[in-house]
Amino acid sequence: MRLALGIRYNGQAYQGWQSQLSGLTVQDKLEAALAQFAAQPISTLCAGRTDTGVHGLMQVVHFDTSVERTPFSWVRGTNRFLPPDIAVQWAQPVPDQFHCRASALTRRYLYVLSQSPVRPSLDAGRVGWTMHALDGDAMRAAAAVLVGQHDFSSFRASACQARSPVKDLRRIAITRHGEGERCRWHFEFEADAFLHHMIRNIMGCLVRIGRGDSPPEWMAEVLAARSRVVAAPTFSPAGLYFLGPLYDAGWGLPPEATLQAGGAAYDGPP
Repeated sequence: MRLALGIRYNGQAYQGWQSQLSGLTVQDKLEAALAQFAAQPISTLCAGRTDTGVHGLMQVVHFDTSVERTPFSWVRGTNRFLPPDIAVQWAQPVPDQFHCRASALTRRYLYVLSQSPVRPSLDAGRVGWTMHALDGDAMRAAAAVLVGQHDFSSFRASACQARSPVKDLRRIAITRHGEGERCRWHFEFEADAFLHHMIRNIMGCLVRIGRGDSPPEWMAEVLAARSRVVAAPTFSPAGLYFLGPLYDAGWGLPPEATLQAGGAAYDGPP
């Protein structure tokens, strides 16, 4: 039987998603919990790897197993063995043809940025931070340049393993929440796929433009250069959330993972 799971996690304590020898990754913790519940080793594949310190609001994984349990038992049983900052949200049997990565129609991320004269405290590790006032119109004008199918080499980490730097960035939405010198900015990204550090590198450029250090037109120059050295430094992972992939309704996944249902409304960081 092939099973898909929806996972939510706070990434502060982990070295990213992908399994490492240290065992300090979200995948390592999930597979250890699944093995305890199922009493057999279980290997998972995920819809999108996240880096150290990055959070997941709806990571989707799949795995094959001979263990027969109800979907609710997989949720409750696995969560029993997971640390408190990782939790399975739902479980759903899927056809053998389903692949959490290859079957995804789109992927979504959110970056939460705190604009404040002082650094975060209670929200440390859960939001990015800038002490500078940002110009939303300038950032939106710069972001519009990136929408569409482009070569995103200028925003690609040197360790990126993607076969091609060409991605279809379908949407960037920038909204401000609050007035005055203290507020929050939400940056929502949607694409067919993302390169390693792509969003954090874009964020570095958007913040540079937002604080007035470069004009919006500079973003087009960075994109056209196809060189990482011309872009701004990689921004902090603290405010980055994987909102998750969306799939065709025919796979029978919950509404929050289904494109035809419009996906779940963003309900804020955990």
